[in-house]
Formats: sequence, C-alpha cells, structure tokens
Amino acid sequence: MSKPDDLTKESSVTWLALFTATGTLVCCAIPIILVSLGLGAVVASMVSSLPFLVTLSEHKIWVFSISGVMLMLSAWMLYRPERTCPTVPKQAELCHKTQLWNRCIYWFSVILWIIGIFAAFIVLPLTIWLEG
Repeated sequence: MSKPDDLTKESSVTWLALFTATGTLVCCAIPIILVSLGLGAVVASMVSSLPFLVTLSEHKIWVFSISGVMLMLSAWMLYRPERTCPTVPKQAELCHKTQLWNRCIYWFSVILWIIGIFAAFIVLPLTIWLEG
C-alpha cells in the first residue's frame, strides 16, 4: 500500500525530472533551433541576459546525463511492481489521480528530453552529412 510520503516523494521526483528535462531544452535545443531559423540575435540576447546558458551548453553531456538519470528514477518510481494504492475509496481516488498526473508529467518530460537530445547531438551532424 502506498503511503502519503511515497506519493509526495514520487511527485517530487517527477517534477524534478520535468525541471531537468526542460533544462536540456533551455541550454541546448532552443538556442540551436533559433540559430537554425536565422535568429542568432535572439540567442546572443539570451546569452547576455542569462550567462549561465554558456556554462550549461559547455557541459551539455552532464546536463543530459543527469536529466536522463532523473527520468529513469522517475520511471522506476512510477512503474515499479510493488506500487499500489490504498483501499479506502477517498484515498484510492486521490492516489489514482496523482498517478495519472505524474505519468502525464513524466511522459511530457521524456518528450522534452528526446527533443533536446535530437537538437543538441543529432541535428548538426545530420545537417553536415546531408550537405556533404
């Protein structure tokens, strides 16, 4: 049976996974997409306003690795075999609703992470290969 602490911990990890997956977009995917669309001035403005983007971009392998680990931890917490909800109707309804929201947030995070991986590591080599 899931305890309220388990649900809180699960929600916290899911939100942290969303935060780290969104970080991969901010550091790597959005600037690459903007430059590809000819909006380099916007990227220059972003970098001058948010200088930490340079540091994140320089360490993008670590950013993606940490966010990938967070997503795996979140997946384990969401889909582990011994995961159950209480039998009390009110608590069971809340538990199922929380599980549904956590799974939606998790899969949204996974999609963001995949977009970030594609933009940060695949687009440039693919473009060079197709032009060459």
